Amino acid sequence: METVADLKNRLAAVHYVADDTLATALQLALTLKRPLLLEGEAGVGKTEIAKALAGILDTRLIRLQCYEGLDANAAIYEWNYQRQLLAIKASEHEQIGAAEIEKHIFSEDYLLRRPLLEAISQDKAPVLLIDEIDRADEEFEAYLLEILSDFQITIPELGTVAAKTVPHVILTSNGTRELSDALRRRCLYAYVEFPDPERELAIILSHLPDIEETLAVQVARFVRELRKEDLDKAPGIAETLDWAAALTGLGVRALEHDLETVQSSLICLLKTEADSRSVTKEVTSRLVGQAA
Repeated sequence: METVADLKNRLAAVHYVADDTLATALQLALTLKRPLLLEGEAGVGKTEIAKALAGILDTRLIRLQCYEGLDANAAIYEWNYQRQLLAIKASEHEQIGAAEIEKHIFSEDYLLRRPLLEAISQDKAPVLLIDEIDRADEEFEAYLLEILSDFQITIPELGTVAAKTVPHVILTSNGTRELSDALRRRCLYAYVEFPDPERELAIILSHLPDIEETLAVQVARFVRELRKEDLDKAPGIAETLDWAAALTGLGVRALEHDLETVQSSLICLLKTEADSRSVTKEVTSRLVGQAA
């Protein structure tokens, strides 16, 4: 049986640096074949864990991006109405009864598989990412319960479709609304936080192996201190990687050597007008001092 340490090493091989808590939760989800619900602020790497998992399992990643008003047609399945109409039109000149036409157009040939149905229809278990489930409404959560409980979907015209294989399910939430108890009971749970500077440094070095290590250390420390500021949107890990790559491309070897370039490059980290205005040159100089 694979250990948590083994799983962390496999994730590191696809450039995902997981801490012990997250790796343990993921290992249990794989062992128990249970969905894993990941909560945390935007930018902490929740979505990336699903991509990394698909990478180490060498399987397909199927993603359902949730949003307000998401319904079964967009998430589970719908009928290809255009093809159905064409089939009905084509059959007008043939001696085919209405019942036969109906049976024909409500067959799998005219079924559009959306992410949830697609996920349970695979011969090899995929990774199913249900991203930002908190953006969908409670009605949609009810659609999920049948799938997460029994991994089957009922299509009135075709009957119940059972899963060929049970997908590895990752749900993410940014905590914009409280999720139902029924959904939580069906999942294992982990809260994902921003990485500490040591882990963020490891992430930077994993993705940017040619970066000066001194600069990478300073970037990790600077971002940690920046997240403590009163910002509208704290920079995520992706922003950290963008900034580190930008500084390297601009020839910066140490933050304290070129404060002007550092200040202008903060557009990689700061994503609102208010944040750009609040992080003045004085604030940047202070943060550089703390990072050096």
